[in-house]
Amino acid sequence: MIRKTSKAENLLSSLELVDDLQRLGIAYHFKEEIRDVLEMIYCKTHDKWSTMDLNLQSLGFRLLRQHGYPVPQDIFGNFKDKIKNLDPWRYEDMVGILNLYEASFHSFEDEHVLDEARDLTTKYLNEKLDEINRSIALLVSHALESPLHWRVPRVEARWFIEAYEKRSDMNPTLIELAKLDFDMVQVVHIEDLKHASRWWRNTKWDKKLTFARDRLVECFLWSVGYSYVPEFSYGRREITKVNAMITSIDDVYDVYGTLDELELFTNVINRWDINAVEELPDYMKMCFLGLYNTTNEIAYQTFINTNIVVLQYLKKAWADLRNTYLLEARWYHSGYTPTLEEYLNNACITIGSPLTLMYMKFSTSIASNQEIQQWFEESKNIVKHTSLIVRLADDLATSSDEMERGDISKSIQCYMHESGDTEDEARRHIKNIIMETWKKLNKERANAKSQLLQESVDYAMDIGRIAQLMYGKGDGNGRPNVTKSHVSSLLFNPIQGII
Repeated sequence: MIRKTSKAENLLSSLELVDDLQRLGIAYHFKEEIRDVLEMIYCKTHDKWSTMDLNLQSLGFRLLRQHGYPVPQDIFGNFKDKIKNLDPWRYEDMVGILNLYEASFHSFEDEHVLDEARDLTTKYLNEKLDEINRSIALLVSHALESPLHWRVPRVEARWFIEAYEKRSDMNPTLIELAKLDFDMVQVVHIEDLKHASRWWRNTKWDKKLTFARDRLVECFLWSVGYSYVPEFSYGRREITKVNAMITSIDDVYDVYGTLDELELFTNVINRWDINAVEELPDYMKMCFLGLYNTTNEIAYQTFINTNIVVLQYLKKAWADLRNTYLLEARWYHSGYTPTLEEYLNNACITIGSPLTLMYMKFSTSIASNQEIQQWFEESKNIVKHTSLIVRLADDLATSSDEMERGDISKSIQCYMHESGDTEDEARRHIKNIIMETWKKLNKERANAKSQLLQESVDYAMDIGRIAQLMYGKGDGNGRPNVTKSHVSSLLFNPIQGII
């Protein structure tokens, strides 16, 4: 099908097929074919954008930018004139508006044409939602809730399979493959979850650390958001362990440990000395030994698989995380309210994303210690931007609850304290920072020349997406009911009942 549409040189059909494959969750089977099609389209269209209609422009721009092609925003220079002549009752016209809306979220900083396109299409779609063609109304309301660029691919696949099946132009072959693939991948995910669950039960943290959140399934849902493809099975298993340890030890610092105990605990982690465990209270002994044993085991497995010793990097990353936790604890106990900049510099580490991204790198493709050093150097901005998105998404959802239970001021409160703005104004400011940070990540993706960096940005974006899902309607980590429907649909309810 892909080759047929590309040979026919029907650009719109080729782009729509690529888009459908991605949204159905099966594009990973056809990476080379999709790459060849987009390369062909880019070569044929890079100087002909002005002659295309709005729909072809918008869909082409979105898919090509997503895959790293340098398509300029200038192709939309006359988009306002095109919108004026569109009919909200015509399906084809509304598809064009919708695709322009989706394309605008692939903008870089200072791309004012795309900013204006996003504002105008958002307003237009909201105003026309009750008037537009019924066959596209579902897609429009879905997009207005969250743009496709910010959606978790696995969650989108589950939703889109049902939406695509109702389309009059639905292809039976695609829908059959998508359903079968979804259920087969779900079986892999269940095996990954079983593996992580056995490890979790063996740690006894759920029984012994009763003050901490027992959220293994939610931690696993995060790892599915990072990458759902079958070949990432080992990474999902190990990163679920990392997420669970981060969650539990975060609660040690936030809700349970005294400042003296936290100072001692941080010192022992920094030393990474098993003999120092006797200095700790019993609950911290359990935390340190669990962290020590699991981290050493992951480092050992990485060595078996790659012949590279990564323990030094893991030890430092865990120490960095605990040092930032300790600083927050000191702020809290002293009653200090940091500036927004101070808070974010520290909180973008406490959120755990730098640690998670490093584990993802070690779980996928490392060839040498030299490559690890290159990754640390070249991915600094990627890690920074991702961590900021995750941190701010977390704060928007959880800051009120965490302040009530006794935690430091979060980004919203820090900004209010610094600026004198109301909470609503502070929340708008934080959302604007998230939007601008996504633009920076988009630019990093466009500038990523090596396979190493391309993979890093793709993983980083998926971390940002799952964060916005987990915190979009509340605290997905602290309140399981927030993510209950996603847990059921992604992990336990097959589409065709084949499990």
